[in-house]
Amino acid sequence: MKQFKVLAIPFLLICLVSPLALVGQSRSLVSEMSDLAWAGEVDNARALLESRRVDGEQPTAEWLAAVSWMARGASFAERWDLAEQYASEAFEGSLELMKGRPLDAERFLPTALGAGIEVLGHTYDAQGDRARAVTFLSAVRQEFAGTSIETRIQKNFLLLSVEGKPFPALDVDDYFSLQPPTPDELRGKVVLFFFWAHWCPDCKRQEPVLRELYEQYHDRGLVIVGPTQLYGYVTRGQTATSEEELAYINGDYSAQYPIPPWMSVPISADNFLNFGVSTTPTLVLVDRDGIVQRYNPGDLSHEELAALIEPLLE
Repeated sequence: MKQFKVLAIPFLLICLVSPLALVGQSRSLVSEMSDLAWAGEVDNARALLESRRVDGEQPTAEWLAAVSWMARGASFAERWDLAEQYASEAFEGSLELMKGRPLDAERFLPTALGAGIEVLGHTYDAQGDRARAVTFLSAVRQEFAGTSIETRIQKNFLLLSVEGKPFPALDVDDYFSLQPPTPDELRGKVVLFFFWAHWCPDCKRQEPVLRELYEQYHDRGLVIVGPTQLYGYVTRGQTATSEEELAYINGDYSAQYPIPPWMSVPISADNFLNFGVSTTPTLVLVDRDGIVQRYNPGDLSHEELAALIEPLLE
């Protein structure tokens, strides 16, 4: 599937809480900075971080992960000068450490680098230079293609560049339920693409909302397509082959969480990479002309989705 470049909705920085914030029973600097970032305590976070800084000492990946939480906290509070300062430190420090090791060689380095990139893109956009943000994110995605942060970078690229561009054809390695519709078959329809995962609790909570929307609007031209991918495991994280995972989704999973008979489910890892699905669910709303109107990592309520869908059906 070809990568696509698309245009602009208001940027929404969506971050998942890093598991690093929960590592260990002792309070690490990373976990303390994470808590302060989410609490909006930017000045306290900065004071804590700077009290632990040792001038002249080579930064570690763990230190840079803590710095990246400082950058995120500043971005949440829209304090862009601080966000850029600490995101640049996390980004440039990570690049320096990568001279002697692969990015995914240990757990803290992808966190530091990924967050540094994410916040820098957000900051450039907030400072009024969207072109710089898009160019930067496009370049670093190419640079870090094939690493654990590629999908995260693509998500942030699309958050800045998706609205107003045609939705490309999905890749289909396999599928559940209905055969996935072709672009020609979707022409003239309003389409909601629901990228989901079988392990995702938020996806399970989103599905009843989709059922309500389908019942409410399908007679007026709404189609819902549910792309997913295989993860190599099934219930309780048990390792599984592709055949075993497909059988699990078709069997035990569907018995508890039935896949709607009206929703085709194309299966491909390429879709998740190219659509930047590092957050599940991710929702993409496309109008009757095949143009993306909303790209949303995360779930949305019935009211929010109905307000977006209604005008496109008129």
